[in-house]
Amino acid sequence: MRTVTFGMNISIDGYCDHTLFHPDPTLHDYFTDMMRDVDLLFFGRVMYELMFPYWADVARDQSGTPDENRFAATLTAIDRIVVSRSLTLKDDKAQIVRNNPAEALRQLKQLPGKKISVDTVSMLPELASAGLIDEFYLVVHPVIIGRGRRLFADGSLKDNLDLKLVSTRAFSSGCVAHHYHKR
Repeated sequence: MRTVTFGMNISIDGYCDHTLFHPDPTLHDYFTDMMRDVDLLFFGRVMYELMFPYWADVARDQSGTPDENRFAATLTAIDRIVVSRSLTLKDDKAQIVRNNPAEALRQLKQLPGKKISVDTVSMLPELASAGLIDEFYLVVHPVIIGRGRRLFADGSLKDNLDLKLVSTRAFSSGCVAHHYHKR
């Protein structure tokens, strides 16, 4: 059975607005290294539209910094599933799931392969409550935002998620990466 991971940048107060973070080269390399163990990305529509075509353009044009170019090349080489009822794709590496994302992920988890990386905040409560997320990689940035989208909205989980801390890594930028397994 494949391992399903979830990784996200968050503020100290639990918000996950990527426009308010400023990753440094070592943080890009951290996420690039994580993606080397992944052979399938599982996106919601919003996150997919944030990540692609931006990173695809960076990979194609090599228009980022060296660490951004490495991340872009690694990310865009991975097959992806996008959950959307309305999106039409022109992406050779992507397939669309129109309904029941938890069941689709459950079936994908049973197939042979490397890790599956879930990258969607909107479906996170549903997928986590269904017991489908095995590992969490949360990178806490040294900023308090006080507004925006939280990783988990109030009342979005039926039960607590009981996690075990596996490792932490501090970056010179002040970010701290926490790696958890579900118990």
